[in-house]
Amino acid sequence: MVPQWTPKEQNMTTQSKLAGAKPTHRIFVVTGEGKKATWTPIAAAWPHRDGEGFSITCDAIPLQGRIVMRKITERGTEEEGQ
Repeated sequence: MVPQWTPKEQNMTTQSKLAGAKPTHRIFVVTGEGKKATWTPIAAAWPHRDGEGFSITCDAIPLQGRIVMRKITERGTEEEGQ
């Protein structure tokens, strides 16, 4: 069941989540294959409190290529080619 929020409540929830919490996942657009692939970070994701989905903030929306979401590791953003 998806919670029904008014736009004001949703906006306040999103703003407080993004202001205080760090994202748990990075989203990349991947073009090419194998070792020649280029991984470009385009977004970040935060898990919902109920664990049933993610909130995503995008810096760009790709027109082509694969979109890959990876968990952020201790060394920072994911290495290319994974």
